[in-house]
Amino acid sequence: MPSKRVEFVNKNGYQLSARLDLPLRKRPYPFAIFAHVFTGSKSLTGARHISKALNAKGIAVLRFDFTGLGESEGDFSETNFSSNVDDILAAAEFLEAHYEAPQLIIGQSLGGAAAIYAAKELDSIRAVATIGTPSYPDHVTHLLSSSLAEIETTGRAVVNLAGREFCIKKQFLDDLRNQDLANVVKDLGKAILIMHSPQDLTVEIENAAHLYHYARHPKSFVTLDGADHLLTQKEDAYYSGKVIGSWSERYLDIEEEDRLTTARDVVARLEDEGFTTEILAGQHSLIADEPESFGGNNFGPSPYQLLNAALGACTAMTIQMYARRKKWFIEEVKVHLHYDRDYEDDAGHTEDPKAKIDHYYREIELVGELDEKQRQRILEIANKCPVHKTLSTRGKVVTKLV
Repeated sequence: MPSKRVEFVNKNGYQLSARLDLPLRKRPYPFAIFAHVFTGSKSLTGARHISKALNAKGIAVLRFDFTGLGESEGDFSETNFSSNVDDILAAAEFLEAHYEAPQLIIGQSLGGAAAIYAAKELDSIRAVATIGTPSYPDHVTHLLSSSLAEIETTGRAVVNLAGREFCIKKQFLDDLRNQDLANVVKDLGKAILIMHSPQDLTVEIENAAHLYHYARHPKSFVTLDGADHLLTQKEDAYYSGKVIGSWSERYLDIEEEDRLTTARDVVARLEDEGFTTEILAGQHSLIADEPESFGGNNFGPSPYQLLNAALGACTAMTIQMYARRKKWFIEEVKVHLHYDRDYEDDAGHTEDPKAKIDHYYREIELVGELDEKQRQRILEIANKCPVHKTLSTRGKVVTKLV
């Protein structure tokens, strides 16, 4: 998906670094803000893959670094929960001034609590999603337990969090203790989705139960079974984003995009950025893409993977069709394929690249009670697959502009 670096200024004049991730479709689309975890950044695995999943649902996402973190300006030791809320409000002002006012806020861990506070102040916000969020902001002080006495006594302490050192001041603790999240979420007046993992070892799942109890309808809860607090597994993060995207459709203004249509068998559409290509094949929609190493988003198979898939599917269908007619029981056919360009077996050693031809390497795995003679016959039948014939004979591509 298209992504660009942007910056905006918070109320204290600091430049905050952000990424604006946009959907493939052209505007209009709704905008969301993502607030990251305590002492985290916009570039964590969870933030990136949640944003990707929301983009795929047609939602633009602004993810940014709080003051003094990541690539943003400022002194982290001078920040607190209230300043995090102010940073979210500044992000919303930036979107409203340059794009559109945000309709959705997603917050992870302490960022989720800040997102709830900010949402109450923003009329444009229609829905809030929290992930692994504490039900009271000063829950985060348990991460500082070994240094609390020093902070209370001297006014500050250097604390090691996840292998990094941060200076925490007493004003940070005082600000946390002055927050009343229970009443804020109770009076939120917005749709809220609370997501939490039962295996979260940082913020216990009981926090989700408390938040759900405080919140008023429309409210929803989804368990992130097996996920860790930071959503370090991209599958967990992407799943979370997909769920948020589907849930929020009921509350956001998401215009129906132009549907692909064609009078032919297949149509493929690619807009002016990236390689992520929409395909309509008959009545079936799918996505083709290139891997990230080639500059793509890896949201779907590559064109050559699709070509291999066509050969594999046709081969499996042809084998089973023949076996059923013969009343040979084949429990399962697996066709493993890869593609390459190589020289003919009898071409010898030549440096002429034009001497290379397309090679489709196909390995067929049969599960069933077949004798050797039947297996050899199945191998012969595989070579009669229509797509096999198409790929192994000379064809012609006729192209015209319309």
